[in-house]
Amino acid sequence: GSLKALNCRQGKTSMEEFCLKEGIDFEICGKVIVAVSENELSALETIYQRGRTNGVLCEMICAEKLHELEPHVAGIKALHVPEAGIVNYGKVCEKFSEHINQQEGNEIICSAKVTAIRQNSKSILVKTEKEEHECRYVVNCGGLYSDKITAMTQNPDSKIVPFRGEYYEVRQEKQHLCRNLIYPVPDPDFPFLGVHFTRMIDGSLECGPNAVLAFAREGYTLNTVNFSELAEILSYSGFIKLALKYWRAGAGEMWRSFSKVAFVNALQRLIPEITQEDLVKAPAGIRAQAVLPNGMLVDDFLIQENKNMINVVNAPSPAATSSLNIGKHIVGIVAKRF
Repeated sequence: GSLKALNCRQGKTSMEEFCLKEGIDFEICGKVIVAVSENELSALETIYQRGRTNGVLCEMICAEKLHELEPHVAGIKALHVPEAGIVNYGKVCEKFSEHINQQEGNEIICSAKVTAIRQNSKSILVKTEKEEHECRYVVNCGGLYSDKITAMTQNPDSKIVPFRGEYYEVRQEKQHLCRNLIYPVPDPDFPFLGVHFTRMIDGSLECGPNAVLAFAREGYTLNTVNFSELAEILSYSGFIKLALKYWRAGAGEMWRSFSKVAFVNALQRLIPEITQEDLVKAPAGIRAQAVLPNGMLVDDFLIQENKNMINVVNAPSPAATSSLNIGKHIVGIVAKRF
């Protein structure tokens, strides 16, 4: 199977154990993937079979059973995944940083832009705007800049294209419309998941995201523009081919960014009762998506080795769930070098 499939199952178990040990609240609440029309049933069946193949506990359920789980959802059939869970991942990251800082010799250095990397047979030199660090091994988990850091020592074979995912929060008086996690059947002709409903660990309810090109690698708002980065993206052959292939769906995503009405229309396919007045704008996120020169999205985790350096070039969802196992995988690679 894919690295995603191999790491997600084990990663989920590892994450649950970590949260229990560290006293981080989480909940195994389950999710439903909902078909709202006959033409989505084939894709839903494909997801079901793939889940079974990868050892995921899941069940195909009828409309009646769906409405027992989620009374306000409009659907003719659904895939129920009772193992799905929620956690405040910010709390997880805080614990990760605590563990790093507690070990002697470790240091987390913030606001340190990497400007160059120099490799030789015995060591590797990382230059930042403020200082230099000489070490035996480097692991690049640069996220939105992973390709830039990779390119300092090798051809990354892909380029990160930033897609902004915009969210709304549902007002408290309407949060009862969704009990847990409600997902649409992904459009097989579009590479992104589609807007969905997510109950958070604090009881709040978010919906989204759409997927629009960000005009900067850190373009978390519509009016954030980095002309140099935007020009680089728009001139990249991989992005041009991607845009030509998905221009119609991409235009729809962009329209949902500008139009709250269009965003709500997409949500109403799952929960017809939701209205514009029920939604309040929430912070956006950026998906660091690796795109190949032929226009294909890198859908799996992509980890490249180069002498005394490992580059995590692409880490899409469920990388957060899988993070502890991805870390073990990387440590296993590094251990062979020592």
